Amino acid sequence: MTDLANLAINTIRTLAMDAVQKANSGHPGLPMGAAPTAYTLWMHHMRYNPRSPDWANRDRFVLSAGHGSMLIYALLHLTGYDVSLEDLQNFRQLGSSTPGHPEYGDTPGVETTTGPLGQGAATAVGMALAEAYLANYFNRDGHNIVNHHTFVLVSDGDLMEGVCLEAAALAGHWGLGKLIFLYDDNQVTLDGEADMTFSEDVKLRFRAMGWQVQRVADGTDVAAINRAIEHAKAEIRQPSLIAIRSIIGYGSPNKQGTSQAHGSPLGEAEVELAKQNLGWDPSAKFYVPADALEHFRGAIDRGRAAESDWNDRFQSWRAAFPELAAAWDRAQAGAFADGWREQLPSWEAGQAIATRNAGGDVLNVLAQNAPTMIGGDADLAGSTKTLIKGADNTGPGNATARNLRFGVREHGMGAIVNGLALHGGIVKPYSATFFTFSDYMRPAMRLGALMNLPTVYVFTHDSIGLGEDGPTHQPVEHLMSLRAMPNLYVFRPADATETAGAWATIAELDHPAAIVLSRQDLPVLAGNDAGIHEGVSKGAYVLSEHESGDIDAIILASGSEVSIALAAAELLEESDIRARVVSMPCWERFEEQSGEYKESVLPSDITRRVSIEAGVTLGWSRYLGPEGIALGVDRFGASGPYLKIYEAYGLTPGDVAEAVNSLLDD
Repeated sequence: MTDLANLAINTIRTLAMDAVQKANSGHPGLPMGAAPTAYTLWMHHMRYNPRSPDWANRDRFVLSAGHGSMLIYALLHLTGYDVSLEDLQNFRQLGSSTPGHPEYGDTPGVETTTGPLGQGAATAVGMALAEAYLANYFNRDGHNIVNHHTFVLVSDGDLMEGVCLEAAALAGHWGLGKLIFLYDDNQVTLDGEADMTFSEDVKLRFRAMGWQVQRVADGTDVAAINRAIEHAKAEIRQPSLIAIRSIIGYGSPNKQGTSQAHGSPLGEAEVELAKQNLGWDPSAKFYVPADALEHFRGAIDRGRAAESDWNDRFQSWRAAFPELAAAWDRAQAGAFADGWREQLPSWEAGQAIATRNAGGDVLNVLAQNAPTMIGGDADLAGSTKTLIKGADNTGPGNATARNLRFGVREHGMGAIVNGLALHGGIVKPYSATFFTFSDYMRPAMRLGALMNLPTVYVFTHDSIGLGEDGPTHQPVEHLMSLRAMPNLYVFRPADATETAGAWATIAELDHPAAIVLSRQDLPVLAGNDAGIHEGVSKGAYVLSEHESGDIDAIILASGSEVSIALAAAELLEESDIRARVVSMPCWERFEEQSGEYKESVLPSDITRRVSIEAGVTLGWSRYLGPEGIALGVDRFGASGPYLKIYEAYGLTPGDVAEAVNSLLDD
C-alpha cells in the first residue's frame, strides 16, 4: 500500500471516529475496519460523478450495513459530493443530511435507505435486475448505453437475515453478473463474536446459490482487494461475493476486534489512542490532510470525463434509434405512452367479475404502453392474474424477462421491487401475492413507503371472501395495518370499473400504492366509467342515493362490501328510509381532497352512519363519528363457503339495514 493510500484510508477512519464521538452515538467499528475495502472500490473501480449524483449509467453502491453510515458519509464528502465537513460534524443531528442510517433523498449519493439489516442487499438485487433488463431492452450492437455494476457492502448481520438470502438466491438463479457483494467478514456482531450465532460456511452457501466466491485473507491488503474486485467484474454470468477478513474498529488499541467497537463511541481517550496508533495528531478533530483530499477529489474529474464520454455515446445512440430514445425518455420519466387511458377496459353493469381478474386486464393495458413496466408474483400468478401476456418469464440465467418469477419469497420480492424503482427506468414495478402474505413483505413495504417510491404492491384474496381456505389465508387486520403506514396509498376497489380507476390513479401517483383485490366475483356497478374513475381518484365518492337528494343515513363501504351496502340501501328504501351509499376505495386520496369536497360526500349534519368492511373495524370511527356503527370482522375468519361466512359474521344487506334502523330509532 502506498503512503498516500494509507493516508486516505486513515482519513476515512478518523472522520468516522470523530463524527461518532461528537454525536456521542453511532457505530465507529465498521467504517474503521472496512475503510480499505471502501477506498479501493471508490477510488479504483466505481464509475460515478460526484457533481452529477443521478447520472443514469453510474455504478450503484449500497451500504447494506447501514449502521456504519459514517463510512459512506466520509466517502461522499471526500470525493466531492455535496456533503460538507460541517455535515459530518452534524452527524445524527436533527435535520442534518447525515442521519444515523443512510436515507434515500436526504443525502446526495445515497442510493437507498438502509439500516434494517438485509434490506439493502436485497434491494441491490433489484437494482442489478433493472440494469440487466434495461441493458437488454435498450442496448444495440456498438451502443451499450446501459452498462454498470451494483456494489454492496454487507455485514454478518445482513447475511443472517432471511430477506438477504431470498434475494441472493434469486440473483444467483438469474445470473446477475454485475452484482458484487463485498462481505465485511469481521467476525463480530453487536452482542459479541459472530460465531456465537453464525457458524455456517457462508462461502459454500453462496456457491450453492450460484455465486462466484472469493476470499481476501487480509482486509488491509489493498492490492488483494483490488485483484478480487477485478476478478469479480470479469465474471458476467454469476453474481460475486468477496469475503474480506477485516478487523472491526481497526486502529483502536483496546477495542479493535471486539463488539465494544461496534455500536458505541470509542470514548475520547480511546479516540486519541487510536489516532496515535494510526500516526495521526491525537488532538486534531475532523482533520482532512490536503494530500488526501486532493487524491480523493480526483474523483470529480474522472466522473465528469466518464459521464461526458457516456453522453457522447448516448447522443450517437439517440440519433441512430430515435424511437428507442423516445421510449427511454418515457421510461426515465416513469410515464406511459400517450393515449393509455382510452385503452382501459370497461364492463357492463351487472356483469360478475372478480376484481383480481379485472386488475389483470388493466395491468396488461398499462404494460402495453410501457415496455419497461415489469413485475411478478410469489409463485401465484395463476391466482393473482398479474402475468404480462405474451411476455417471457425469468428463469435460470435469464434476468431480462418482463414476468418476474420470484418463487415463494415475499420479503425478497418486496425489496427487489423497491430496487427496481430506485434504479430508475422501470415504470411502476409491481409485485403480487395473497393479501394475508403482505405480512411477510411488510418491512420492505415500509422502506418503500419511507423512500416514497412509485412501486405497486398487488394483493388478491382480500378478505374472508376467500372462503374455504380459512383464517390462515383470510386477511383481517391487514387493511388497517397498511392504512396506518405513512406515504402508502391503499386502494380496495368495489368492482371491475373501480379497479380500472384505481390502476389509472396509481399510474400517475408519485407514491407507493397497494391495490387489494377480490378472489370472488363481484357485480359491476351501474354508472359511467368516467364518473367512477374520477370518484376513485378522489378516494371516496357518492355512489348512490335517493333521487330526491334527501338523506336519512349514510352507508360507507369499500371493496366487496360496496355491493352489500347498495343492497342494504334498497332494503331501506322499501321502508322509506333514504340512505346514501359512499364507496371509499382509498382513504389516503380522500384525505387529500378539499374540505368542501369531503363535506359534499359526508355532510357533517348527517350523523347516522354505518360502515361495512370485511376487516377489523379499528379506524372507521374517523368517518363514522361518535354515533356511527362499524360492521366488520374483529376476530379471525373461518373456513367455509364465503357467503355462509359473511352471513355468520353479520355482513349481509339485512345486517346493514338493521344497523341503520337502530340509529334511526334512537
